[in-house]
Amino acid sequence: MLSHTQHIDTIVMSEVEVEETTETKTEEEVEEEIQTPWRLILYDDDVHTFDEVISQLMKATGCSLSEAEDMTWKVHNDGKALVHEGEFEECLRIDSVLKEIQLVTEIKG
Repeated sequence: MLSHTQHIDTIVMSEVEVEETTETKTEEEVEEEIQTPWRLILYDDDVHTFDEVISQLMKATGCSLSEAEDMTWKVHNDGKALVHEGEFEECLRIDSVLKEIQLVTEIKG
């Protein structure tokens, strides 16, 4: 049988364990939010030619001609396409290159 002091120590220990578990979950949630990839979306417009968009996508993302053509057709057919997914800074860098010719983009997190 636990003495009164041992019983109190057990209760206090349980409270500390609950606090540590709560802190750990909070830290994990924050870490997960930080690791959530950002997405760069390219929208269709009536201003740019296929060749302009393809060329700019290759310049911005370093993708192949075939990949750029696929993305451009997706933008044309669907009205928009995901052109990059990753860290915010990289999305921002690619976005700035696409905007050199005033392509319409959006970064989503």
